[in-house]
Amino acid sequence: MRAQSIVDTPEMQSRIDALITEVASKTTLGSPSKQRQIRDLIGSALKLIPDGRDMGELKLITAAVKELRYAYRIFGQYPEPHKVTIFGSARTPKDHPDYLATIDFSKAIAAQGWMVITGAGGGIMEAGHVGPGKEKSFGVAIRLPFEQSTNEVIAGDSKLIMFRYFFTRKLMFISQSEAVALFPGGFGTMDEGFELLTLVQTGKAGMVPIVLCQGEGESFWQDFDDFIRKGLLKRGWVSPEDPGLYHIAKDPAEAVEHILKFYRVYHSSRYVKDDLVIRLKKMLTPEQLDTLNTNFASLLKEGKMSLRGPYEVEDDHRDMPRLVFTHHRRGYGHVRRLIDAINEF
Repeated sequence: MRAQSIVDTPEMQSRIDALITEVASKTTLGSPSKQRQIRDLIGSALKLIPDGRDMGELKLITAAVKELRYAYRIFGQYPEPHKVTIFGSARTPKDHPDYLATIDFSKAIAAQGWMVITGAGGGIMEAGHVGPGKEKSFGVAIRLPFEQSTNEVIAGDSKLIMFRYFFTRKLMFISQSEAVALFPGGFGTMDEGFELLTLVQTGKAGMVPIVLCQGEGESFWQDFDDFIRKGLLKRGWVSPEDPGLYHIAKDPAEAVEHILKFYRVYHSSRYVKDDLVIRLKKMLTPEQLDTLNTNFASLLKEGKMSLRGPYEVEDDHRDMPRLVFTHHRRGYGHVRRLIDAINEF
């Protein structure tokens, strides 16, 4: 028997189940499916023993899991408000148009009931907290030796989370927000922006509005868009619909309007096997459904789009109507256009 299979024996699984049951009896762990996930997590940890991983690898895995668990717990205390992640340079001066535009944007989106997530540093990140203030801000900070760890707005707040790794930090940025606002920045901002676009383009992250914002008189994002279209699209490195995954806002107010419009009728989406399930805030008419089937037939792997209630496996937002169709899992720029069309109804 391979050493790793010791963990999978009925005896060991029974001992793990007993441990989970003991802890779950004193908490609200919930459904059997959640307990199965915990069993798999414990099993994977135990298999590291016969795997013989070195200390550096064990430290990385342990720290990453600890960071994610703690961060999810903090965000879990604020499940209801929508959240927008703001990316941008830590080096932007306080008198720069981009800094002032970030304050205007973050203040305006907070006035609509949203909370703001930034990297908690200076520059654009600080401006993203100045607008809404501490009460409506999350700080997702990274430990760096050459930059201030946290700005004065979020310092000391319970919603400030410190990360050791960029990859765990970026996961929280993306997984906990319903919109992303990108302000001008350097390598870090470009890395965050391109990773987000890649995840949405490939269906590895949920569709969210991605707005590119800048200060009055600036042309940073026009230059960016010019590179995307001439440097990438012209060479065939991205699809014609991919630039539609982001929107260049003319000013902070228009950026806020773009985000709010995205959720006018559309609520959220998920997959049930190959079926894309789009939850709606109101039912579409038969005529509107016909229009979508005609205009977005290229998204269908087979069959047609239809309206229905929740699938049996869905355990959230069960009161909302669904637009569903079997998706070929590509062309996510067209999925974005489908959502825009739904919101126009």
